Amino acid sequence: MTSRDRDTGGQERAARRGEQTEDAPEAAASAAVAERKAELDADVDAILDEIDEVLEQNSEEFVKSFVQKGGQ
Repeated sequence: MTSRDRDTGGQERAARRGEQTEDAPEAAASAAVAERKAELDADVDAILDEIDEVLEQNSEEFVKSFVQKGGQ
């Protein structure tokens, strides 16, 4: 086994160098993705809050609407 066969961390160093030379378009894309994720998270939270409010107000009606009657 030669020194080239052993893992000397060369891949790790190369990966670090790649991170340091990140292009501006990639950074902008990452920022756009992060912003979109934050918007989606806020939308999901709003929907869940609305569901909680409905269940608090009339949970019995909500559950009854899903109960099957007869052979339905």
